[in-house]
Amino acid sequence: MNRRDAIKKSALALGTAAGAPTLLSLLQACAKTDRLTWTPQFLSEDQARFISSFVDFLLPKTETPGGLDVKADVFIDLMYAKTYDEAGQNQVVADIEKFNADCKTEYGKVFAELSTEDKANCFKEHEANSPKFPKTVWGGAVGPREPVGFYRGLKSTVLWAYFSSEEIGKNVLSYDPIPGEYRGCMPLSEVGNIWSL
Repeated sequence: MNRRDAIKKSALALGTAAGAPTLLSLLQACAKTDRLTWTPQFLSEDQARFISSFVDFLLPKTETPGGLDVKADVFIDLMYAKTYDEAGQNQVVADIEKFNADCKTEYGKVFAELSTEDKANCFKEHEANSPKFPKTVWGGAVGPREPVGFYRGLKSTVLWAYFSSEEIGKNVLSYDPIPGEYRGCMPLSEVGNIWSL
């Protein structure tokens, strides 16, 4: 074997060794990506996948972090595990199963497996048919309080988990751990971002 062939074979072997991990990661990226990256405390894997899909569709990552980036799905699972009594937990499981069953009837798949268009249609339908939160005055409900249902309750919880996260509070909303002087009247253009609590 001459020197030129030896160099070609060595370069080919080196290129194959260096490119194999990249090729493997590309193949894995094309594989099914709905596996959970966290271990649920209360929910089953399918139920946790539903919550993650719901969070990701409601608050996708854009120029700001998405709901999954701040682990809103993990927070919700932990909230169900630590703050709900047994009856509340059973109701959550029943509501998730019913939501998925309705999706399967309407679209042929559970919510986590739906296309973006079908998820949007599902959200529009639930938005139109779910009871609304009662009107409030200074944080107190006015009139009788009717249950808002699973969809609107989960949506509200996702938003609460997102906006109360440290990442959003410190890096997206305006954050001042030691507030200065009070300026009650100032132009709106000076306000900037919404203030974090």
